[in-house]
Amino acid sequence: MATITLRNMQFYAHHGCFDEERKVGTNFSVDVTFSYNATVAAETDNIADAVNYAEVFNIVKEQIAIPSHLIENVAMRIKKALLERFPSITDLTVTLYKINPPLGGSIERVAVEL
Repeated sequence: MATITLRNMQFYAHHGCFDEERKVGTNFSVDVTFSYNATVAAETDNIADAVNYAEVFNIVKEQIAIPSHLIENVAMRIKKALLERFPSITDLTVTLYKINPPLGGSIERVAVEL
């Protein structure tokens, strides 16, 4: 088993419960960690036998571009899309961070982990 982590993928997107958040947008970051049986990929040295993390990045990018009210919804869409594309993935964790959320005070980020 191999464990792969894509950490701190950064995006500008339009998620939030307030109209202004969805209109103006803000910064988000995403961490994705998953496991898969990498025995064949390790032996063949062929990307076709691996979970291509460039594709993982592109799936995250596509899903985060779809506006949502809740970051929970965005994280779940990312998770579902990854599992659909890569059924060999196990132990998938998606953590989505909303940077500097508008909560009326100083806060670095809020996160949801699925």
